[in-house]
Amino acid sequence: MQEILQGNAALMEALGALCTRDTAIHHSTDAYGNAFHWFRLDHPRFMSQAATALQAAHARLCMITAYNLKQLGEQQQELCYHFELQGVVYNITATLTAEHNTVPSITPLFANADWHEREMMELYGIRVANQPNPRRLFLDEELDAGILNEAVPLSIMMNGACTTDLWERILKEKEGERA
Repeated sequence: MQEILQGNAALMEALGALCTRDTAIHHSTDAYGNAFHWFRLDHPRFMSQAATALQAAHARLCMITAYNLKQLGEQQQELCYHFELQGVVYNITATLTAEHNTVPSITPLFANADWHEREMMELYGIRVANQPNPRRLFLDEELDAGILNEAVPLSIMMNGACTTDLWERILKEKEGERA
């Protein structure tokens, strides 16, 4: 692990500068010896600087994960960008709040980010600034952006007795929106 930290000292320093909170940086290995670095950015706008540092180091974007969470009663969204460099995974996390609800596009730096960013915009309603191709991927234009934020909890879906009730609730909500 120490060799990995020393081998990418400039990258680690650049990413560390974007994460000043005490718990913002974490390093781990799994049972197979694979190394993982976790960086929680101080602000979503820093994603551009993190991606620039990773591109300069010749990292590869593997995936972007978007998910919802509740912090102190407030609904927030988090994005985790997963990069690989020399067999090491760099996970860069940005939290989107009501006040800071936009993340910059990294598609100009990593072309394969296009699909991930568009999917986040379409399914979760995440705002991606300067996304070069903001067209929808697969959902009909009639559907609201961020449709997965309105997903029905699995516990409700699994209750076979609630199927009729579920559709009645969905239709009632739709009628209420039109009124």
